[in-house]
Amino acid sequence: MKNVFVAMALLISFLFNGSVFSQTDKKPDSLGLPGDNLDLYAVLDLFQKSKTIEDFEKSLNLEKTGINNLDLNLDNKVDFIKVVTEKNKEDFTFILQDAVSEKETQDVAVILVSKDKDKKITMQIVGDPALYGKNYIVEPKAAAPAATANPGYTGTDPVKAPAPVNTTTVVVESSPVVVYMYSPAYVPYVPPYHYAYYPPYYAAFTVMAVGVYHANHYNNYYHGGGYGNTTVVVNNNNYNNYNNNSRNTSNTVNHNNANGNYKGNNANNANRPANTSVNSGNKPANTSGNAGNKPANTSGKKPSANPSASPSTRPASSPAASPSASPNKSSGRKSGGRSGGGGSRGGRR
Repeated sequence: MKNVFVAMALLISFLFNGSVFSQTDKKPDSLGLPGDNLDLYAVLDLFQKSKTIEDFEKSLNLEKTGINNLDLNLDNKVDFIKVVTEKNKEDFTFILQDAVSEKETQDVAVILVSKDKDKKITMQIVGDPALYGKNYIVEPKAAAPAATANPGYTGTDPVKAPAPVNTTTVVVESSPVVVYMYSPAYVPYVPPYHYAYYPPYYAAFTVMAVGVYHANHYNNYYHGGGYGNTTVVVNNNNYNNYNNNSRNTSNTVNHNNANGNYKGNNANNANRPANTSVNSGNKPANTSGNAGNKPANTSGKKPSANPSASPSTRPASSPAASPSASPNKSSGRKSGGRSGGGGSRGGRR
């Protein structure tokens, strides 16, 4: 009888542990926010593999890479995302921006790269709350510590070398873009692009169904990938400085969020990391338009890229204009926000 109870206890324990494993290994849920269409795991992976910031921006916006599927003005065309750089001593902030209209720019995410006094480099990407909810942070996974065998052990069951697992450990210091950033060859990149003025390589392409988009990304970046999520920003001072002085927000995005206009492009089975801290009720609403109306776009198409265009044909304002000190305007940016290297000028669609 005693053996029967032992067997039953082992069976229950096995079933319980198997259930827990299956729950933690399941595919993540959808955020129900526009960030479902831009996988930050894939973005951070692409960033680390890029040789320069310009290369990163170009690859991010190419259809063949399959990473950018963002459509904030709801014209069914993928938006162009430009990368604005801010540097403070050994700390870098790379701001991903989307020119939603001629007058509005929405920050998508920021990549924070820092080097401490011991020369250790940290890297994180933080999604903008309007697109990902609060505290949506992705970072490279740390290497798991290996078990150390006891040299004095004389039993019959010694520690065996662990079998290789299907995971990747990312070494930040050796990433091509990090090597470049902290080398004498580094040159700050100031993107000249803005709404309706794009690089020759860029051509607007149609947004894919979000379920298909995430099916393409899950195995590479969530399951067995080299990245994990956290809720703690390593360089909090750097991030707070960005939030207080540089972050751009769009009334159009806030309006669409408040009215649920982005949820029509989010499948219920989308594979995104769950974020229980999302609080859409804190997003400001824009009562200036009807709830069902999309941003005006009479042509129905994005302006095509113009290879022959040059900076001299653009609006006279300089993309490297200094940060504006004017109060908050209709673009929805915080007081003290900057133009983002021309991101708040000129529109795209």
